[in-house]
Amino acid sequence: MRARLLLFGYGNPGRGDDALGPLFIEQMSQLNLPQVVCQNDMQLQIEHVTDLAECDQVLFIDADASCPEPFDFSMLTAEKDRSYTSHAVTPAALLHGYHQVYGSHAPPAFLLRIRGYHFVLGDSLSAQAAINLAAAILPIRQMCVRGKLENL
Repeated sequence: MRARLLLFGYGNPGRGDDALGPLFIEQMSQLNLPQVVCQNDMQLQIEHVTDLAECDQVLFIDADASCPEPFDFSMLTAEKDRSYTSHAVTPAALLHGYHQVYGSHAPPAFLLRIRGYHFVLGDSLSAQAAINLAAAILPIRQMCVRGKLENL
């Protein structure tokens, strides 16, 4: 069965607030929302284009030390950048890769950047990042229940 929404969090759980993407996925997956698939990884890789082929929309979730508090939500466009040849890929480059692999446009995609502060190896999630995570989950959960991601 084709998933309506793919929620894809990424980040390193061992680096403090960089765990925001995987923690977001952990909390959303507990809701067991129909036709919502939750997935996470330490970083995006070109192989993840195959995951996009199985959904109608995708939301990438990542920690960000420079976005406004508590989070930033934006629509993505495919963009060729140098990351597709590196070990990690940006969401925009992944969308571009999808077009290269499948010859069609990727499903509509969005990026949720949750404000983080401390990214040192061995740190735990900061208190402010936990507050930002909670603030980000509410509107995304509502969109998932409606079955459609849209600009906030």
